[in-house]
Amino acid sequence: MNKRVTAAQIDEPAHEAARPVTLSRRYPAAPLVGVAAAVFDATGRVLLVQRGRPPAAGSWGLPGGLLDLGEKLADGARREVREECGIEIAVGSVVGVFEPLQFDDQGRIEYHYVVVDFWASRVNGEARAQDDAADVDWVAMNDLDRYHLNPDTRRVVEDAFAAWQSAQAAEKHEQDVEQP
Repeated sequence: MNKRVTAAQIDEPAHEAARPVTLSRRYPAAPLVGVAAAVFDATGRVLLVQRGRPPAAGSWGLPGGLLDLGEKLADGARREVREECGIEIAVGSVVGVFEPLQFDDQGRIEYHYVVVDFWASRVNGEARAQDDAADVDWVAMNDLDRYHLNPDTRRVVEDAFAAWQSAQAAEKHEQDVEQP
């Protein structure tokens, strides 16, 4: 029996659906790729999550996690924020790469991640802790010290805020130009 093939099927090859990585996080055979997003609301507050699982349980940071096999970076950032915080985001550009590396008492690599960090804007939804997030909070930039962020995370948040501000200014300028 002959099946009809559409032009879209010729142009778009079939791909396996993205699926979670099943490698061990602890004592991995290779570095694990993750994504995170510094998400800003309309007032410029950043969304922080309190980690609920090792290796950083109890600490505050950006929502994010492992990239699924076959998943694009920005799609992974959107998925992770949705899973951890229950909101939808518009993903901006990459603002940094964070490489947390932890050794055990014998000097062996216990955890090794390479995390690609984006800035993003909240589109809709109310932030609430889900999945492996123990808590979430929208935080003004001048209140970041209260959350004892890792210095690399703090740098990413500051760089992301500058990128978000720049995008906001460009959007406002575009709106001003369009108005007669």
